[in-house]
Amino acid sequence: MRALAARIGNKPWLLSFAGALAVWLATILFTEGKGGGQIITAALAFSTFTVIVGIGQMFVITTGPGNVDLSIPSTIALAGGVAMKIMGGQDGLIWLGLLACIGAGLAVGTFNYILIRLLKIPPIIATLSSSLIVMSVAISYGRGLQIKPPPSFADFTTAQVAGVPMLSLCAILFAMIMAVILERTVYGRATLAIGQNMRAAHLAGVKVERTRCITYLMSAAFAGLCGALLAGFSGGNALNMGEEYLLATIAVVVIGGTSVAGGRANVPGIWGAALFLYLLVTMLNTYGASAGVRLVLTGLIIIAMITLAGGDKPSR
Repeated sequence: MRALAARIGNKPWLLSFAGALAVWLATILFTEGKGGGQIITAALAFSTFTVIVGIGQMFVITTGPGNVDLSIPSTIALAGGVAMKIMGGQDGLIWLGLLACIGAGLAVGTFNYILIRLLKIPPIIATLSSSLIVMSVAISYGRGLQIKPPPSFADFTTAQVAGVPMLSLCAILFAMIMAVILERTVYGRATLAIGQNMRAAHLAGVKVERTRCITYLMSAAFAGLCGALLAGFSGGNALNMGEEYLLATIAVVVIGGTSVAGGRANVPGIWGAALFLYLLVTMLNTYGASAGVRLVLTGLIIIAMITLAGGDKPSR
């Protein structure tokens, strides 16, 4: 028993997958086994978008206390509108639209870092402020119009292979690549070092500000890509399609085993936490719980996880 507890302690992401499995079992027990496969398919599909932006948020939070990207929802809205408008419903313009949505994300990330670095604004305030500006740009650019995605792009975002969404398979590969980047590259190790002790990392020769800049650019670029994919999946762009990802990205990072104190990140846990949150909502819906109960329970889970991680403070 102690060995099992020690193993879980070394791999906290196992708890997120265990929680996802538990709520799925609770759901299918209530439904007497009906629809279990469909629930898993839906969970994989909707969790994909949370994973993409959650990984970007994870890198930002890993750089230390106070670092968080609150501009993700507005970046999703802007990039989704940009992608759909440039694609114009034409299959031949899909790649151009994807490049444009990533470019829009990079522009937002650059603006965020300018506010943080040059104007010395705390990241929470900087990204929240930029979020309001970006949303205003999205409203002006799209004028509230919903543009349908090209047929091939819509088919790709909704395609399935043996009941598994194609987009989810791509997101799993994406998560594996990002895990390698985190653990095996100079950038990934620099990110972890900065989160553990920024001053010590600087004295050790780590390019602190360059690493932070890349991190905010990457988070916004992932949000931009998510905006395009989400627009393709849902049949068109919408100004409110990124709203739920403000809470969700922070939740999956915390529940997935990444330290809110910085210096420790966990890519597999993002997938486990994303599945857990979706399956939790599904279970509560199946039980007939109201939207208020769902939000309260999600908030309590986040508070509990942050409390558990509270003793993990890096030295400064």
